[in-house]
Amino acid sequence: MLDVCAPLLAVENLQAWYGESHILHGVSFDVHQGEVVTLLGRNGAGKTTTLKSIMGIVGLREGSVRFETRELIGLASNQIARAGIALCPEERGIFASLTVEENLLLPPVVKQGGLPLDVIFELFPNLKERLGSSQGTKLSGGEQQMLAIARILRTGARLLLLDEPTEGLAPVIIQQIGKTIRTLKQQGFTILLVEQNFRFASTVADRYYVMENGRVVEGFASSELDANLDKLHDYLGV
Repeated sequence: MLDVCAPLLAVENLQAWYGESHILHGVSFDVHQGEVVTLLGRNGAGKTTTLKSIMGIVGLREGSVRFETRELIGLASNQIARAGIALCPEERGIFASLTVEENLLLPPVVKQGGLPLDVIFELFPNLKERLGSSQGTKLSGGEQQMLAIARILRTGARLLLLDEPTEGLAPVIIQQIGKTIRTLKQQGFTILLVEQNFRFASTVADRYYVMENGRVVEGFASSELDANLDKLHDYLGV
């Protein structure tokens, strides 16, 4: 019988390497169904590598990554995607030569439950306006980020890994991304978010983990935020 109190994602003693470089040194944390959990840390702390390790797209990884109690270590990245996890990378990964519509129709359905286009356009009305006429290269940075998130919502994945979704975006677009994340949470999605923009993270996250030198060094809930602000200033330099 499935333990309803068990985390949806449980990462324990995760180690990861790029070639000879040992990047993650025993990372452990968990994410429960319906949560928005944020990994905070400076550049080089290991946040992006953690997301890539969950997806199985690093050179070597050890430890344990369990999703819905299924062990992911040892599985290929396509098998992990089909389990219901999707990564929206920092570089966005859209097809620049394709239109918005073509980008949205291209992703494969990995599980039932992908969002239909009409729901996508409710979340991102800007994309509907650009649907058939705009190639990826002609979209603004904010529109490219919206399209990148929209693409993974088409797949049916229920655990979304978002890597620096607000980087380089105007404040009005950052507010829209935040509203979208809160809406997705209300719709039952679970989100693991990597952010350097702590002020943005504080508007969406239920819990935080702070990473430094490839390790998780702090973890606390949003209700404990005020009590941990001094520590965050030290870790993040904010």
